[in-house]
Amino acid sequence: MTQKLFTKNFMLLILGQLTSLFGNFILKLALSMYVLEVTGSAAIFAGILSAATIPTIILSPLGGILADRANRRNIMVALDALTGTSVLCATLFLSESNALAVISTLLIILSVLGAFETPTVQACIPTMLQGENIMKGNAVVNQVASLSYLVAPMLGGVLYAMLGLKPVMYASVGCFFITALFECFIKLNYQRSEGIGGVLSVVKQDFLSSMQYIAKEQTSISKMLLLTAFSRFFVMGITIVGLPYIVRTVLGLNAQYYGAAESALAVATILGSVAAGLLTGKLKIHRLSILLASMGVFIIPVGIAFLCPVRPIIKYAVTIVSLCGMQIAISIFSIFAVSLIQQRTPNHLIGKVMAYTSTITLCVQPIGQMVYGFLFDSFSDAIYLCFIPTGIIVCAVGLSAMGFFKNMEKEQQEVSA
Repeated sequence: MTQKLFTKNFMLLILGQLTSLFGNFILKLALSMYVLEVTGSAAIFAGILSAATIPTIILSPLGGILADRANRRNIMVALDALTGTSVLCATLFLSESNALAVISTLLIILSVLGAFETPTVQACIPTMLQGENIMKGNAVVNQVASLSYLVAPMLGGVLYAMLGLKPVMYASVGCFFITALFECFIKLNYQRSEGIGGVLSVVKQDFLSSMQYIAKEQTSISKMLLLTAFSRFFVMGITIVGLPYIVRTVLGLNAQYYGAAESALAVATILGSVAAGLLTGKLKIHRLSILLASMGVFIIPVGIAFLCPVRPIIKYAVTIVSLCGMQIAISIFSIFAVSLIQQRTPNHLIGKVMAYTSTITLCVQPIGQMVYGFLFDSFSDAIYLCFIPTGIIVCAVGLSAMGFFKNMEKEQQEVSA
């Protein structure tokens, strides 16, 4: 009997994710606009936001351990309730004299809570769903995140312009408490795990067992993590750093063009998520290498466009179309990669392995942004030198991974048989 995708549990999780992500996005946008108005410096908020990611990177492995040892439903309810309470307290204490201190503290608290929430949510999906529905479920979660990212900033900007910071913060509080309410009705099977020794001993034991699992027993997981990190390194560097630099500085186009480019990438992410759901059961694992290589294929035309003596608007159009193609490819690849990792990981380790996935991604993204920030500054008069070699490298790595994905497909077939 085929399992239904949109079960009651999964629907409640999706609704919770929708309200939670919406609250997060409107909150971050309102805080960034407020800090910009108060200080006149976007760099200050960027610095605060970057510093606030450090707790997430450090604490994510602990979040994974908690997700595997405690009731995941209760963890999600508690974390979203704490998030709503934290934002509420920050709103009540916020004033012009202490704004930066309160906002910085709030972002750090949210970063700590996020370190525990992300692996818990990702660990819930393979608990709720099975087989191909895991990939479809991840695709739906990705669609919800992309849709929230597309709609929430626009609505948050309107609310902020009309009402100011505090009403937007109260709205986000409501979103987090509604999320906690949805999660209260989720029902998950839970078996208490007994640890030997004290808390530190249990943490050490769990950490070593999970590392041994991905390093020795399931090396395919560690290789998949490396490939995912590799793709994120290049993609995030090019999109987050390269796109605004090209549009505003190199091509000299106004902010409307950049806003249109960001919206196009958000739509491409949604399309990639939809495509991943439709390709579930049809896309063979070994073809993931072609998908990875296609990211490089989409990057190369951007470099070629900047080699040709064409008008800025044509270069802009080629850049947007190419990067949207790349975004669709990485969305599909990421969903399949995470789903394969989830399928190969036993329930008592899934939280920890998902925590490693998010930690590696968080670590790689800022490195990619810094590297490409340096490259774009160094080759501002020869932008093609940033894109064409990148495309060739990504393409070569994707094709060289063909053997790895074929072996993974063979193992998957043996397990299914």
